[in-house]
Amino acid sequence: MFSHESEILRKMRLIEWLKAELVAQVGQLYQAMARNSEQAMKEGLANLVISCFVLGRRLGINFADLDEAITVRLTQNIKNENDVEKWFGDFSEYQRHLRQKR
Repeated sequence: MFSHESEILRKMRLIEWLKAELVAQVGQLYQAMARNSEQAMKEGLANLVISCFVLGRRLGINFADLDEAITVRLTQNIKNENDVEKWFGDFSEYQRHLRQKR
């Protein structure tokens, strides 16, 4: 019983650590943006994406399901004519990018 409880506690600590990492990474991204450092911005955004996927996995969401949720959200934003989509077409462009990768 004790080892089961410690395993649950370990998983909870990891989730809390990942949440704190997300906050810290957003701060690092803001700093990179303030410095106008393209390399640091790319690294910051990549770290955020990776952390989101790992946090999702720790919360019981597998990577494929998260990919599917992203695809669904892109389609919804395109259909709802989100301002970003209307003005710049970013959601459609990202959707095309994802399709080309497959």
